[in-house]
Amino acid sequence: MKIKEYMVAALTVASVLGLSFTQTAAADTADAGKKYEANWESLNSRPTPQWFSDAKFGIFIHWGIYAVPGWAPKGQYSEWYWNWISNKDDKNPSWVFHRDHFGKDFSYKDFAPMFKAQLYDPEFWADLFVKSGAKYVVPTSKHHDGYAIWPSAEASRTWGHPWNSMEVGPHRDLLGDLGKACRDRGLRFGFYYSLYEWYNPLWLKDHKRYVDEHMIPQFKDVVTRYSPDIIFSDGEWDMPSKDWKSEELLAWVYNESPCKEEVIVNDRWGRECRHHNGGYYTTEYAAGMDNDAHPWEESRGMANSYGYSRRETAEEYKTSRYFIISLADTVSRGGNLLLDIGPDEYGLIPTIMQQRLLDIGDWLRVNGEAIYGTRCAKRTTEWTEGERPDQKRGQFMVTDSIMDQIGQTPKGDSARKKCFFTRKGHTNYAITTGWPGKTLTIKNIKVDPETEVTMLGVEGKLDYKVDGKTLTITVPQLSVDEVPCLYAYSFRITHSEILPE
Repeated sequence: MKIKEYMVAALTVASVLGLSFTQTAAADTADAGKKYEANWESLNSRPTPQWFSDAKFGIFIHWGIYAVPGWAPKGQYSEWYWNWISNKDDKNPSWVFHRDHFGKDFSYKDFAPMFKAQLYDPEFWADLFVKSGAKYVVPTSKHHDGYAIWPSAEASRTWGHPWNSMEVGPHRDLLGDLGKACRDRGLRFGFYYSLYEWYNPLWLKDHKRYVDEHMIPQFKDVVTRYSPDIIFSDGEWDMPSKDWKSEELLAWVYNESPCKEEVIVNDRWGRECRHHNGGYYTTEYAAGMDNDAHPWEESRGMANSYGYSRRETAEEYKTSRYFIISLADTVSRGGNLLLDIGPDEYGLIPTIMQQRLLDIGDWLRVNGEAIYGTRCAKRTTEWTEGERPDQKRGQFMVTDSIMDQIGQTPKGDSARKKCFFTRKGHTNYAITTGWPGKTLTIKNIKVDPETEVTMLGVEGKLDYKVDGKTLTITVPQLSVDEVPCLYAYSFRITHSEILPE
């Protein structure tokens, strides 16, 4: 489906969610018609497609053969299962689990026929993603095990046996079916693609031949088939970008591919590339970045793994409050949040993951105006009660987790709260991490006589007082039944400017 066709669907979904989009199809593309050269200087000059800067929230999906064992030691990624069990040491917990449950002679390849995905319903998945408020979806087209969830001829050819979802396992184009369901609902759609494959025979024999004969034609095939809006590359760390031929490959993406005008790519194209080259920078299971000069995205799972891990307990899953506040924090610093789900081998999304997504969607239906299409307000945070230990007031250090500072659960009126700021033009939004009390005081803000203050989800204007550069807002006193949402609350301040501290 082309952009003009599914922009109509996107606007329909937006109206249901109570959102507004100001960009047009023409403004939603990169610099159309420009020829990009196969070097980083030229590739890095490509403008960021506006849709990515406006979207703010996406869904990551790690799904493949590794969902069959669905296991990893506590705190590790289950999608690395094959790599973990390659060390056949009786002191290795992954190998012991594999040996005891499947047998020492059971190979990872033997999981492929067991990956049937017989309950996979891409229509249900896409409906859930819409309800979550996400604007784009990024499933793994293949992970480091090389198993492709689309009919990749290269996968089976270079491995020497059926190694894609059409030929073994589900006998279905899992990637294509999900792409259609998502785009039918106005969601942007792309994929994750691992450059390398741990045990591909060609990779183990000759890296150059692997790149030329497997990786490049396979990558061009999946891009041409599905015309992605976003490409999340990974597995780049073994070689520099020159050896991956990444510059030539991205020149093809930007100049010749069917998605050349709208696609955005990340920064994982060679061992030297992260946070230096690429369309947007990436972090994972971190606090993100403090940078609105270059687009970036933080990705993480809901517990400790990206892929499905049946070992993870409810206590290991972060709360809905955690993710809502993390989203507000990330957006206030100029980033996007890519939140991962790990479906099981049947194609079912664990209920706890569904609930987290639905809770985020409930919050975004009220507060989406303060998230979608916003930009960094130049001062990302402010404490509303107390001081952060060992930190300057109003500063955010990316080595710290915001949730480690304020805690996952409310601690009553004495709990420290934080205020994040986003903006659209001369309208600023203050998002508080909890109910602010009777008043909300914002320092270093400039307002004028036309300024109006409202609370998203609550009717009517709010009273406020101005004392120099300090704004004190009278917070409406609501009953439990009248509170518009949970966990975080957004205040719209028109005709205003957030000043640096």
